[in-house]
Amino acid sequence: MLDYVIRNVSILDGTGRDAIQGDVGIADGRIDQIGSVANGLMELDGQGLTLAPGFIDTHSHDDGAFLRFPGMMFKLAQGVTTVVGGNCGFSAVPADPAQDAAAASGGILAGLRGDFTDLEGYFRAVLDGRPAINNMMLVGHNTVRVLAMGMEQRSPTAAELAAMQGYVQQALEQGACGFSTGLIYRPGRYSQTEEVIALARCAQPYEALYTTHMRDEGDLLLEAVEETLTIGRQSGVHVHISHHKAAGTPNWGKVKASLAKVDAALAAGQRVTLDVYPYTAGSGRMIEYFDLEHINREKAEVIRIASCPAFREFEGRMLLDIAAERGMDVTEAVRLILTAPGGDRTICILFIIDEADIETNLAYRDMMVGSDGIPDLRGRPHPRLFGTFPRVLARYVRERGLLRFPEAVRRMTSLAADTFGMAERGRIAPGYHADMVLFDSKTIADTATYDDPKQYPLGIVAVWVNGKLALHEGKHCNAGSGQMLRYRRPAFTVSQ
Repeated sequence: MLDYVIRNVSILDGTGRDAIQGDVGIADGRIDQIGSVANGLMELDGQGLTLAPGFIDTHSHDDGAFLRFPGMMFKLAQGVTTVVGGNCGFSAVPADPAQDAAAASGGILAGLRGDFTDLEGYFRAVLDGRPAINNMMLVGHNTVRVLAMGMEQRSPTAAELAAMQGYVQQALEQGACGFSTGLIYRPGRYSQTEEVIALARCAQPYEALYTTHMRDEGDLLLEAVEETLTIGRQSGVHVHISHHKAAGTPNWGKVKASLAKVDAALAAGQRVTLDVYPYTAGSGRMIEYFDLEHINREKAEVIRIASCPAFREFEGRMLLDIAAERGMDVTEAVRLILTAPGGDRTICILFIIDEADIETNLAYRDMMVGSDGIPDLRGRPHPRLFGTFPRVLARYVRERGLLRFPEAVRRMTSLAADTFGMAERGRIAPGYHADMVLFDSKTIADTATYDDPKQYPLGIVAVWVNGKLALHEGKHCNAGSGQMLRYRRPAFTVSQ
């Protein structure tokens, strides 16, 4: 007898094919039968609903969240069964327990703690908490640079570069899916292209990825794309451009030229992929966006405070309103926040993206979806942390018709699984791990807003993670069945 049977559903198998009607049976954590299946110990009638592979968040910052919030409800409730962590050059590992684990990321990796030093140690620490969903990891440039040479504003010595290469090599050997950079952030911004190439080259023997928050996403977007493609060519590594966008009103529309550069690289035989989030605002560590000697007024005027340890009363408010209330210029409000104790850990939201560019991105073939959410739940985080995947399906599939459901699901499942080396995941197929989401295609929708961001979506009926029912009708089932994934290899186990 099967462990679980989902009956009478429209099955989107993740390949982009149209739905078929039938049943799906689960046994021993894997999909066992599809079509007309045997009886199960537990059964659910999904009449009128759609069953798809669990959604894969290709761009998360959940490294610390797995330790602090192992239930991962903000992802599970979206139908997300797997995330890729360690993005933008910030990763949980390598780590030195004697140092502040969050120092390099400035709060982006909220909740990061533990006495682990390497990826396997991190995996063990996460598995101790019985995580609700799966996690695949990148190793971050900013993290390894801080360990090797602190925040030095220079190129590394030969010994320092060798130390960084050793860290990257160890993480890849232990199962990381690639090497990530955040070249807009410190200390990554202090690196030259040659340094990044030398580190990205470590991924080549593993056929792993180089993922990047590029050096610029605004005025110098096209130059940053060129640098990214150069790094990929010279390192011989698959390049993945994170959260593709054109930031700032003067740059709106540049995504078309950026994508044209990607098309040219693909035509020349280079491997390049991308992801996007479906919102007109970005979010990140506020101090990275300002030179305190020459504060950018235009940028200050479009900022909302998400998390602010120095001034909790500012959370959820626009900087312009804070400045007006205090009778100060908006640039002085920036200085007030960032120079306060703990000000460097302020997370902000920036309204800098054009809706038309989002649609251009989502219409681009093989564009994947990443939330880029920062899981600091004390403040008012960007709503993408809670709403990304239902928002794509509701707004851009059902309402705008940019994509059909089968294609959108493919982008969120099999394409992401294949790109990031998730073995036997991302499809509803016999023998695949039973990561699945049951949803109502007529009602699925995000409800998280900038004013009220910690709101769960509508229309997600049930979620299975590795064959266990993890979420049902809005309630967490505490299955704790998430696994720590390794690139193109079986998941990590504690016995290893």
